[in-house]
Amino acid sequence: MTDQTQPKPIHILLVDDDEDDRYLTREAFHQHYPKSRISFAEDGEDLLDFLHYRGRYVGAVHTLPELILLDLNMPRKDGREVLREIKSDDQFRHIPIVVLTTSDAKDDIETSYFNGANSFITKPPTFQRLSEVTKAIGQYWFSVVTVCEHEGED
Repeated sequence: MTDQTQPKPIHILLVDDDEDDRYLTREAFHQHYPKSRISFAEDGEDLLDFLHYRGRYVGAVHTLPELILLDLNMPRKDGREVLREIKSDDQFRHIPIVVLTTSDAKDDIETSYFNGANSFITKPPTFQRLSEVTKAIGQYWFSVVTVCEHEGED
């Protein structure tokens, strides 16, 4: 069942090194928000390249995401490091970041919020539950709250 009241197409940047998790999360979002646009980054370095139009994104044409879904445990630069960097950068700190990770460790939860995460969600174990979680994320971030529409330098 899809949500036909989606106020606008939403641009989500999903940052996860697990290809299966990226696929399942995209499918879960598209069940409820078929007009949503999901971009992917494979780790923290790739995320920063996406935001700064570096590396494989040089010359790319894309908008900044309206929401970042960030895994914590990734190679090269993990979610903890990149969360601190994004939230300390005036150009990107306005972008809501939802940590979506397999961890439920108290230290990861506290550190994520301390470093500026807007929400922390432990990845659900089934696709059905993931679908419910993605629906709730979309409803909250794009129907309930008012997000900052930052006019940064792109």
